[in-house]
Amino acid sequence: MDIKYYPGCTVKTSARNYEASAIAALRYLGVELSELEQWNCCGVVHTLSTDDLMKQLAPIRVLKHVEQCEEREEVVTLCDMCYNTLSQANRLVKDDPAKLKTVNTFMECDDSHGGYTGTVRVVHLLQVLRDTIGFQAIKKKVKYPLRGMKVFPYYGCMLLRPGEVGIDTPEDPTIIGDLMRALGAEVIDDPVKIECCGSHHTVGDRSIVFERIERIIGRARSKGAEAVVLSCPLCRFNLDTRQQEDRTIELPLPVFYYTQLMGVAFGLDEAVLGLNEHRIDPRPLLREIGYQKKGEYGRITT
Repeated sequence: MDIKYYPGCTVKTSARNYEASAIAALRYLGVELSELEQWNCCGVVHTLSTDDLMKQLAPIRVLKHVEQCEEREEVVTLCDMCYNTLSQANRLVKDDPAKLKTVNTFMECDDSHGGYTGTVRVVHLLQVLRDTIGFQAIKKKVKYPLRGMKVFPYYGCMLLRPGEVGIDTPEDPTIIGDLMRALGAEVIDDPVKIECCGSHHTVGDRSIVFERIERIIGRARSKGAEAVVLSCPLCRFNLDTRQQEDRTIELPLPVFYYTQLMGVAFGLDEAVLGLNEHRIDPRPLLREIGYQKKGEYGRITT
């Protein structure tokens, strides 16, 4: 199976381990993630203004390339913010032909392929794992079940809101938790899993982010969680880097991308998973629960 995916900017910079672990884990499952030959920044966030059509040019240009140049009807994203931005822009122009016509008019000078017609479906990689491959099929491919690991799935905002583009139930999502159960981990649940991590306030006012992560990490640890697992690079930065900087958190929790834990359960090489790139080193936890590095991850005791 070959899937075209849109990486976006962060996956190529501070979240390289997310991309590398995703490509490796999917390849292990017999799926090839092929990067779009041409792409641009999606614009990062969907505009909340009702009169800001120019903001849609960046995401619609990406979808136009998928449709007209790649000749695909579906594009997969890894980044939650890219997924949300592309999905909302796509929905906007599909629902409003006049706006689509205006956007296409501005893009006429791009090339000779024609304008975007609205046929592309934007999909998050988690949806591919759940709906195309299937968690039961993934479970059968696990070499080293994550027994003994208590993980807290954190969803944040962009995967779930607004409901029209969310990939799961906004108030009680289970998609990451279900994947972790398929890998053999124990899932810790708490309502803070859908609360905001502070998002871009990490640039201008870290105190907001510190307040948010103290609540999220505190609740997760109080329920017995040993690690956080998530899918958003910005959430990873706030819950990993900012948590490490927050001196009020005495016992920080390591933070994983779900693709990294897939790699651990599949026995993939640590170098591919990029676990050494985290501010809070997650490898001691893996050793503590009985995993060690031997060219690949393997369980010490069965």
